[in-house]
Amino acid sequence: MSERVLVAGVGMIPFAKPGASDPYPVMGAAATRAALADAGLGYDAVEQAYVGYVYGDSTCGQRALYEVGMSGVPIFNVNNNCSTGSTALYLARQAIESGVADCVLALGMEQMRPGALGNVYEDRPSPFDRFDETCAALAGDEVASIPLALRYFGGAGREHMQKYGTRLETFAKIRAKASRHAANNPLALFRDVLGEDDVMNAKALWPGVMTRLMACPPTCGAAAALLVSESYAARHGLRRDVRIAAQAMTTDRPGSFADGSMMKLVGSDMTREAAQLVYAQAGVDPRDIRVCELHDCFAQNELITYEALGLCPEGGAERFVEDGDNTYGGRVVTNPSGGLLSKGHPLGATGLAQCYELTRQLRGSADRRQVDGVQLALQHNLGLGGACVVTLYERAGG
Repeated sequence: MSERVLVAGVGMIPFAKPGASDPYPVMGAAATRAALADAGLGYDAVEQAYVGYVYGDSTCGQRALYEVGMSGVPIFNVNNNCSTGSTALYLARQAIESGVADCVLALGMEQMRPGALGNVYEDRPSPFDRFDETCAALAGDEVASIPLALRYFGGAGREHMQKYGTRLETFAKIRAKASRHAANNPLALFRDVLGEDDVMNAKALWPGVMTRLMACPPTCGAAAALLVSESYAARHGLRRDVRIAAQAMTTDRPGSFADGSMMKLVGSDMTREAAQLVYAQAGVDPRDIRVCELHDCFAQNELITYEALGLCPEGGAERFVEDGDNTYGGRVVTNPSGGLLSKGHPLGATGLAQCYELTRQLRGSADRRQVDGVQLALQHNLGLGGACVVTLYERAGG
């Protein structure tokens, strides 16, 4: 039988603007120490570590963890674009579930530069070649000067607008909602409350499709989770109140490029498949979910993801927002942390920051962000290129 996997400890540092953070080894070590302290364990208990980052040279994981201890354990360096943090979590969970280890660390960290994301290496094929070609064919030449990520997700948002009549104001309401949630999160970088008009009146990045405030900023930061087997937790007297109930990772299928859909190009099908796998594994229905941290790199992607996760029907996302079903008092509180739109997006750290927030929610220790009566918590972390990780946590005894 496979081992049941618990989240014994989580740690996170406040995210910061590029140029204003500590170096990545300092951030990574701080998040690791916080997770260990939360679990009540020393670094000598860790049997394996999976460290995620996107912008860094090989073995940055060792460089960061050597600040905490040098115990000789395997340290695996992970890079899966924006889903890197959740990929590290996925691998850590697999190691425990398979019986290879009982106590495993997942760490995500990123020291980013200002400005739009881009390739580091220009002397070799880009992993986004097929994505760029498909995007150019679908988005058109008129947006060729817009940074690629804006073209991808703006194009996906425009497709939803054209297909279902979704208004630009709906994306503004999602961004305003994120700011209200972030106001209660001391770890969020942007905590000023924005109104819908503030978002609409911000600089247009793609007129009629996206304003600046609908896009998340690059930030620097780190977050970590210590996973243990249920038997290990029992033997060592550790808390046993948060369990990973199900988890799935998906990558692109041919339709991402062949179906002529920007929404599919940015991962809606990957998300849908991963979510369905998770619901089937856990034997739950999306209507059972009351809190969700999802990948809101753009307000447009948050709206598309509501439908892909099954939180509302296809084409029903605008009504979902209008009815307030994405916030407190509604059906599913999405991104109680403020999400990427308010915390920023340090690529390698994002997935584990989501884990941090949902663990706090399930423990009932999220302070003013607390969602009442949480028993299940859903996490969605997306990386173009592509990979999507969906994780379902449940409140357990102990």
